[in-house]
Amino acid sequence: MSLPVHLHPDLAGARPGSVVRVEGDEAHHAVAVRRLAVGEQVRLVDGAGRAVTGAVTATAKRALEVEVADVVDVPAPVPAVTVVQALPKGDRGELAVEVLTEVGVERVVPWAAARSVAVWRGERATKAHARWSATAREAAKQARRAWFPTVAPLASTADAAALLAPLDVVLVLHEAATAPLASVALPADLRSVGVVVGPEGGLTDEELAAFEAAGATTVRLGDEVLRTSTAGVVAVAALLARTSRWA
Repeated sequence: MSLPVHLHPDLAGARPGSVVRVEGDEAHHAVAVRRLAVGEQVRLVDGAGRAVTGAVTATAKRALEVEVADVVDVPAPVPAVTVVQALPKGDRGELAVEVLTEVGVERVVPWAAARSVAVWRGERATKAHARWSATAREAAKQARRAWFPTVAPLASTADAAALLAPLDVVLVLHEAATAPLASVALPADLRSVGVVVGPEGGLTDEELAAFEAAGATTVRLGDEVLRTSTAGVVAVAALLARTSRWA
């Protein structure tokens, strides 16, 4: 079984034999919830590729110390995946972020689509973005990731199209598309890919035109129509299965 993972924001100075101290909520979760004890092995990550393993040498109510046995700098996953996710209603946004993080997405972009039922404004937008970010962080630990995804600020259609334009391949999921996702040619040197997941009410013609102008291809997954909270993870999995990341 793989080791439990906890986040430490600064592992730059970690070396074999050194001691890393974890404090605050992260340490409380390790000691009080996971019940990590002295002598047990744990993995610390900084969310930017550095991973440290070692034994717990001391614990307190909101702190623990780990003696470093090994330090690994994990290369960033390639291709990097960006998902533009239309705002779902209720807690389905957090579900989408959770499963996208687990499958290995690098960046999630919350998108205020024209037909999104949910609306982020003012304090609600701040709280909703914080929930998405917290969900991504916890899901990354659960998935044992060394690289944590980012949750971008709320994007308009123009914002999202601009973020996607530099990527190597961009796909828009649409139930009326004629081309299946599996038919899209992927370059051998694929470095970045983007996926657009529309709202439950579907994309408008203007939105499709904006993404196509940014170089996107409209595709369908199959005959079944998936919820906006699950379509993204299915599409990303289908893509990664064709890349070296899942080879």
